Amino acid sequence: MKKILTLSLFVAVISSCTSMKTADTATRVTATGKIEKIGMTTYQYGTHILKAENKTYALKGGSINLDQYLDKTVTIKGRKVIGYPINGGPDFVDVTLIKF
Repeated sequence: MKKILTLSLFVAVISSCTSMKTADTATRVTATGKIEKIGMTTYQYGTHILKAENKTYALKGGSINLDQYLDKTVTIKGRKVIGYPINGGPDFVDVTLIKF
């Protein structure tokens, strides 16, 4: 009985660690497309958009000046901002890295 209890506890601990790692991975975004300045939209968040092949992302650059990448095809890496999308808008991504 003691072995079963110990094994059950071990499995529970391992399972919870795996879930935390999966949740972190779910917020990461890598996408390739063209960066454009955001205009008037119905969702009104972000400063720029990335038009990928089959999806659009609203972007915020934080310490990265996204204006220097306007109309260029780039690959971005970042994290989804929690609480978005809203009002049918795109995913909101805090960009942490841009590659040409």
